[in-house]
Amino acid sequence: MGTLGEMLRFGAVGCTAVAIQYGIYLLSLNRLGHNAAFSLGYAVSFAFNYVATLLFTFRVKSNKRRIAGFIASHAVNFVLQNLCLNLFVWAGMSKEWAMLPVLAICVPTNFLLVRHIMKERRQTITTKK
Repeated sequence: MGTLGEMLRFGAVGCTAVAIQYGIYLLSLNRLGHNAAFSLGYAVSFAFNYVATLLFTFRVKSNKRRIAGFIASHAVNFVLQNLCLNLFVWAGMSKEWAMLPVLAICVPTNFLLVRHIMKERRQTITTKK
């Protein structure tokens, strides 16, 4: 199914991960503040995203290289999202809405990083058609 299929599956997993992250962010925002709420939402979303990315998006087996690469790409994404979030909040955007442009900027960037890491041909999971 190639790149288009990967992009569509990434979109489905990404939408779910974003919903998890944003939902947790909104639910915990008043109790934790925006940075802690962001971190909690990101952590839960990360766990879901790793499993779904391996099994559904790219259909590959886990290995040390992929785990390390996924963590590294998401560390970059975490920092980028956190910087953008704080920039938008600093600029006067409400904390509830500031995550939306952050996600619009960071999700495509994350796709490119994760796709590069996960596309090691040697251990691809085959599916029956």
